[in-house]
Amino acid sequence: MSTEYFLRQNEISSRSDIFSIARATIETAFYGNNVQKVTSLSEAYKLAKASPGTIALDMDVCRPKELGLADGTKVLLFNDGEVTGRASAARKIIGEPGVDTAALMGIIREAVYKTRYKKLYHSQVYIGLHPDFMVKANLLIPEGEENILYSWLLNFQHINEEYTKLYNRSVPFNEGDIYVFSDPTWYSPDYPMGLTCFDPKHNCAAILGMRYFGEHKKGTLTLAWSIANRNGFVACHGGQKRYNLGDRSFVAGVFGLSGSGKSTITHAHHNDRYNITVLHDDAFVISAGDASSIALEPAYFDKTQDYPIGSPDNVYLLSVQNNGATMDLNGKITLVAEDIRNGNGRAVKSRLWSPNREDKFAEAANAIFWLMKDPTMPPVLKIKDHMLASVMGLCLATIRTSAERLAEGVDPDALVFEPYANPFRAYPLAEDYAKFKHLFEIRSLDCYILNTGKFMGKKVTPEVTLGILEKIVDRAADFKPWHNFTDIEIMPVEGFEADLSDEKYKLLFKNNMLNRVNFIKSRETAKDGYDRLPAEAAAAIEKVISEI
Repeated sequence: MSTEYFLRQNEISSRSDIFSIARATIETAFYGNNVQKVTSLSEAYKLAKASPGTIALDMDVCRPKELGLADGTKVLLFNDGEVTGRASAARKIIGEPGVDTAALMGIIREAVYKTRYKKLYHSQVYIGLHPDFMVKANLLIPEGEENILYSWLLNFQHINEEYTKLYNRSVPFNEGDIYVFSDPTWYSPDYPMGLTCFDPKHNCAAILGMRYFGEHKKGTLTLAWSIANRNGFVACHGGQKRYNLGDRSFVAGVFGLSGSGKSTITHAHHNDRYNITVLHDDAFVISAGDASSIALEPAYFDKTQDYPIGSPDNVYLLSVQNNGATMDLNGKITLVAEDIRNGNGRAVKSRLWSPNREDKFAEAANAIFWLMKDPTMPPVLKIKDHMLASVMGLCLATIRTSAERLAEGVDPDALVFEPYANPFRAYPLAEDYAKFKHLFEIRSLDCYILNTGKFMGKKVTPEVTLGILEKIVDRAADFKPWHNFTDIEIMPVEGFEADLSDEKYKLLFKNNMLNRVNFIKSRETAKDGYDRLPAEAAAAIEKVISEI
């Protein structure tokens, strides 16, 4: 089995690799006499439907029996209060410099103690959908939070006979199962945004004061990605699809933050121009050995902003968070989406949303696309040098979105760098840099940058981006040398001229490249150098600057 979920008595004293203060504190809570196991998706649905405040929409779940649900299952809507996004500022990772483990353990022990008069629900899922990578995860959450529990079971792979057979023959890792303790009602004035505390080396976390389901999804993935990183995989926050072209195929990996367009690109069928197979649009891993890819989740946690009433995509909704509802002329309660109620409305969609899904791509990707929202980047660039390709992913530029809850004083419009589009990393950044560089070198992957934001004030529309992709897939893209750059090529796009003889544009482009150098060098001192990078990373960008 992939991870160990029990220990023989005579092994316990020798398993310090699995146990820590955090692990002993969090896992112990799962065995209290106030804990009720929820072992099926149907049971979780009944609990969520009966939970106060839940709205059972007059929308049937599509093909429920294929998903482990009963006929007549309805799409459930549950709304939080003020908070409708993630709070990265609330994350504390044990092992990082400056994190006071002793103080955090006291807080977690107290949080666990204060749930003793509450009924707690315990459920399990698999993360990873192929025997080459499968881990088991456990969630413990109080009564009253049944909708989080239900969405968690929908998002990941609930335990059933089919996947248990796969798990029982999966590659074994010397790892403990994932344990996540959550109390959304917890509050401390010392942590007004809540607290998410991770012990990634021992596969456990406490999520405190967080109602938003996305914290539980990404918190669980944080630990799964850490296991992947330790066991020969590259952790990927992005989407991957395969264009099936008859005599050949083209596998594209797209990496971007929420709102960057990665889901749109991953699921696009280009007006049925291509036969498309989807791996996933948010979470997967790549083997550092053979470059195969494995999806971590069956479902999709997608924004509802672009899916109004009547959208055919809404057929595949399972649960909905932070959206409105209304009654139609027939007395049916229906969804009001499009972020009218609040920003970052969300839904869990079933895997049926993609008519062609595979849980593993055996072949390596042909290309990786870094999705950026850098106003100085043309709609598309091709990076020819393998080191620069990894560095540009390391310096993936974006702006914050409604999916994120920002700390006071943070400018939501400021350009920020989020390495490899993964703010959920719980290990040193240099490890991702080395693994992506290895993929580019050994597998000779092509690297492209797609600006899915604005270029010098002009919006790069999805139609423009998808048109660029079509040309690349069809081998019709006409990339040419750009300016004096040795390692960067450009494909001209009408209406988005990138002319570095224009002094204003030249200065802005150079400044954003300098910002990348400064970001890389700032890793020397940030968190006492925990994310320190090799000197070659900054040198790769400095070479670009010297050629401007």
